[in-house]
Amino acid sequence: MFAPRVNGRRPSRRSVLRALGSGALAGALAGCGVPAAYVAPGERAAVDRSGREKRVSWANWPLYIDTDDVDESRRPTLEAFERRTGIRVDYVEEINDNDEFFGKVGPALMNHQDTGRDLIVLSDWMCARFVRLGWVQEMDRAAQPNVTAHLDPQLRSPAFDPGRAFSVPWQSGITGIAYNRRKVGRELRRLSDLWADDLKGRVTLLSGLDEAFALLMQGNGVDVTRWTADDFHRICDQVEARVRAGHIRRFTGNDYIKDLASGDVLACQAYSGDVIQLQADDPDIAFVVPEEGAELWSESLMIPDLARHKTNAERLVDHYYDPEVAAELAAWVTYVCPVPAARDVLASASDKETAALAEDPLIFPDETMRSRLAIARDITPKERPGFARRWNGIVGL
Repeated sequence: MFAPRVNGRRPSRRSVLRALGSGALAGALAGCGVPAAYVAPGERAAVDRSGREKRVSWANWPLYIDTDDVDESRRPTLEAFERRTGIRVDYVEEINDNDEFFGKVGPALMNHQDTGRDLIVLSDWMCARFVRLGWVQEMDRAAQPNVTAHLDPQLRSPAFDPGRAFSVPWQSGITGIAYNRRKVGRELRRLSDLWADDLKGRVTLLSGLDEAFALLMQGNGVDVTRWTADDFHRICDQVEARVRAGHIRRFTGNDYIKDLASGDVLACQAYSGDVIQLQADDPDIAFVVPEEGAELWSESLMIPDLARHKTNAERLVDHYYDPEVAAELAAWVTYVCPVPAARDVLASASDKETAALAEDPLIFPDETMRSRLAIARDITPKERPGFARRWNGIVGL
């Protein structure tokens, strides 16, 4: 059985990421006057070389896969796939920002060229853009029995990809509230608790529009699966007022972790996986799914147009939906596992720390928590330019 990775000092996947600018190319292609580079279904596939070339090229984010405790260059679940199938995986940690990666591969995709990648992982709001542009291929679910059997029902049909024809969640997570229970001196249960007078100047919000807006709307009681422009501008008005009042200390990327750990910040918007790892060093750090609700998000696997090893990529995706493999990965990355059946695998582990992960609702949300989680509808291309201008003006980007 695999060893747990939750204790000890290991940087989280999100904690090493930093914003890399405004994503000019992404904005231009998405809605600033440049004709949409849509690719029709019949023009997306290339001759599949999977049969004669036992390889697949996979682009992912840093620190988003299990590594060996002794040799961090080794990736046990990936090596298991290579041994079982004879397929060599060229695994590259090259995605540091959704917009930056869009700019890197966009020119090839809009000009009907191979990106050199067979499999990519992007946040679902960016996946929505790729699906709308026709830049990814439909997967063959007949070749993916594990995905069919084990994909979390709550993640099966997002608005941007009904039925998950073009995407499969790699990992999922929750955007909620993190706070220092000891320093705050009480429990925080609602998003409105962030605005208590004694937290003035000690609260941070996420700077990214797509990362921040849904939770703030939920604090207003909005159903984020069907939010409106009025809902968006209402939260902007509220955030602007709290910035002027000095209540919000600043807007952050993933560096909120440092502020929370140091005590400079008492409460903040946060990602569930980060907080699990902070708790290993400081059990007073708590994560809350507010009573009003929280956003459930995913980062998903997709096969870009003209990928040369589509069948091999589909086999690799299905490998990670084997509950044994999913459990091993979940124990390392500590985000919400998109394979609920992995819970039983972890629960049966002889190692107590590993078995305890099966009971962690931030990895396997229970029904009570699930009832408060929602997947927000995406910002449309028509909405995005105006919404981004308003939000970035508040944040100071």
